[in-house]
Amino acid sequence: MVLGRLAFGHRGNALPAALMTITSGFGWFAVNSVSAAFALSAITGGGTVAWLVAVVVVQVAVAFFGHNLVQAFERLAFPLLALVLGVGAVLVLLGSDPGAAASPDGVGGVGGFLLTVGAVVGYSAGWSPYAADYSRYLPRSVSARATGLAAGGGLFLSTTVFMSVGAASVGAAAAAGLDSDKPVANYTGLLPGWLAVLTLVAIAVGAVAANVLNVYSGAMAFLALGIDVPLARARAVVALAFGAVGFVIALVALGDAAAGYEAFLLVVVYWVGPWLGVVLTDQWLRPTDLDLLYDRTYRNHAGARSRSASASSCRCCCSPTRSCSPGWCRDCCPGSAT
Repeated sequence: MVLGRLAFGHRGNALPAALMTITSGFGWFAVNSVSAAFALSAITGGGTVAWLVAVVVVQVAVAFFGHNLVQAFERLAFPLLALVLGVGAVLVLLGSDPGAAASPDGVGGVGGFLLTVGAVVGYSAGWSPYAADYSRYLPRSVSARATGLAAGGGLFLSTTVFMSVGAASVGAAAAAGLDSDKPVANYTGLLPGWLAVLTLVAIAVGAVAANVLNVYSGAMAFLALGIDVPLARARAVVALAFGAVGFVIALVALGDAAAGYEAFLLVVVYWVGPWLGVVLTDQWLRPTDLDLLYDRTYRNHAGARSRSASASSCRCCCSPTRSCSPGWCRDCCPGSAT
C-alpha cells in the first residue's frame, strides 16, 4: 500500500490503506475463518463455533510471530493443497458438461452476469496489493520480472483456474443428482470418500494459509496509514486486534455466510478496481520517484479524484440491490463508460 502514495499522495493514500486494513484484516479474515470452520465441522461433526475459535487462534498465532513463520507455514501447506485440490479438480472437470443447460429459473440476465463478473474480479484483484508485502524481503539481485510472473502465475492458478473448476462442478453436480444448498457438499459429493475428506482438510488448511497472509498484510496496510506506532510491537499488536475483530465478524456471519460472502466480494471490487487502475496508470504515465514515498508533504489530488469518480461509477452500476442493465447504468451514471 505504500506504493499507492505515488498515485494519491501521502494523505490521499490514507483512505485506500484504511480500506485495505478493513478488507484484509477484518473481511477476508472472517470469510476464510468461516470456510475453515465449516470444513472442519463437516469432517468431525463438531460444533462450528468451537472450530471457528480454534482456527482463529492458529491464524493469529502464526501472523503474530511475523514473516519467517508465515513463510514456513506456507511452504508446508503448499504441497498438500496442490496435490489434493489438483487431483480433485481433474476429477470434477472430467465429470462436468460444458454444454449443460442453465437453470430453468434463470441466472439473472445481464445484471446477474455483471454481478458475477464483479465478484470474480474482486476476488482476484483483492490479492493484488499483497505482492509488495513479501517481495520487499527479496534481495535486490532477484529479477523483478521473475517475481512479477511468479506472483501473477500463482494468483491465476489459485483464483481463476479454481474458480473455473468451481463453475464446472455446478454442472457436474446436477448431472450426478446432487442438489444440496451447500456448494461444498455438492463439490465433495463428486469425489471418492477418502478424497472428499482430504479436500475438506485442504479447504481448512487453505483458509488458514490465506488468513495468515491477510492478518499480516492487514497489519502492513495499517502501518501504511502513517500512524506512528512503535515498530517493535506494532505488527504483533495489530495482528491480535485484527484477530479479535475478525472473529466477531465471522461469528455474526455464520448465520448466512453465502449472502455475506457475495456482498463482501462486491464491496472489494468497488474500491480495489479503482485503486488498482489509478496506481497502474500512474506508474505507466510517469517514472517512479521513490523519494516521494516518504515525503509527507507530497500531494496528488488528480489521483484521488480519479479514484472517487471510478468508485462512484462502479458502485452505481454494480449495486446488488438494484436491477442492473447497460441502459440503466448509462442513465444513472453517464461517467461510467469512462
